[in-house]
Amino acid sequence: MSDHEYTPKSKAGKWFNDRLPLLTLANHLTDYPTPKNLNYWWTFGGILTFCLITQIVTGLTLAMHYIAHADMAFESVEHIMRDVNYGWLIRYIHANGASMFFLAVYIHIFRSLFYGSYKSPREIIWIIGIIIYLLMMAAAFMGYVLPWGQMSFWGATVITNLFSAIPLVGEGIVTWLWGGYSVDNPTLTRFFTLHYLIPFLILGLVVLHIWALHVPGNNNPVGIDIKKPSKDTVPFHPYIVIKDGFALLMFMIVFAFFVFYTPNILGHADNYIEANPMVTPAHIVPEWYLLPFYAILRSVPDKLLGVVAMLSAILILAVLPWLDTSKIRSAVFRPLYKQFYWILVADVLILGYMGAMPAEGLYLLIARVATAYYFLHFLVVLPVLGFKEKTLPIPLSITESVLGGSANLATAKHKESFDK
Repeated sequence: MSDHEYTPKSKAGKWFNDRLPLLTLANHLTDYPTPKNLNYWWTFGGILTFCLITQIVTGLTLAMHYIAHADMAFESVEHIMRDVNYGWLIRYIHANGASMFFLAVYIHIFRSLFYGSYKSPREIIWIIGIIIYLLMMAAAFMGYVLPWGQMSFWGATVITNLFSAIPLVGEGIVTWLWGGYSVDNPTLTRFFTLHYLIPFLILGLVVLHIWALHVPGNNNPVGIDIKKPSKDTVPFHPYIVIKDGFALLMFMIVFAFFVFYTPNILGHADNYIEANPMVTPAHIVPEWYLLPFYAILRSVPDKLLGVVAMLSAILILAVLPWLDTSKIRSAVFRPLYKQFYWILVADVLILGYMGAMPAEGLYLLIARVATAYYFLHFLVVLPVLGFKEKTLPIPLSITESVLGGSANLATAKHKESFDK
């Protein structure tokens, strides 16, 4: 790991690098000092990059054969599945890739929540990540509409109707989204255009996300800053590259299982029925990764307040760095926070299940209780914990956490700041 700027040895390399320093950038990325105690939960950043590239490549291929017209969309999907060379494989990779993308992003988010990766000085990284997450949900919803099956059509009808709850301008927004007075061909055309565009916006934000990460550097499982780079870090290549590569291989095996053995298990059977505006499905549900927020939406009896609650459930994550008042990042040293963290995980899983159930009876009651706790966790529990929680001793350095050693000195050193 060098401390000086990389300089190419050949004349051609120097000439090129002086005018476009890509070689210096590549060397910086491979030589980048990374905390030596990163575990496998940190590999999901690389996995997410793989997922994004996979979705863009397969999406571009599908777009060459898809017809964004209400009369031909459903048949064009069948044409891709039956007549296009390996069209079935490309579509299954794309459809299941969306689920794998969200699975990886949820692990990535909850890892950040556990280890405090959203705290100072990484607030901008976190906020960019939440914007990426919002765009992912928008792209996924629009992509769900494109096959033009029953669940596609009625899902689009229900979700776009939510905008009508906005005072004064709501009805106009809905009419503009539909391109008329109901979900029809103009709606499909607009959704296809936006679905095609948004992944490239996400790609740009991912570049910003990684760039912002390289300013403060990686967080780590103990949540303390790098004290001595020569002792606390290892070069990104080969150490982290090998770990990321192994994790990606394991992830691809799981991905391949869904693609080749159960390609339709994460979808909905009704979407294999062509859209029919005259027949409403018995139970309209979005894809599994949107179910927690769908449950929050339905748990509020008022339409406008339900929309506000659903959006707030996502946007509240953007202000999380300021809601969590604790000065300790990692839950490893926060025993009480760790318990509430797992309660939150259970709460989100419950919301997901309730989102797939009918909004009635006991299901509705449980969804309302889970929704209430979701907001209480961020607005009440986290701010109070920062002042009341007694934390465990933290090690003096990353090296000490890896090799072991007494943390008494660290306790004495930081005790005064914890008590404030």
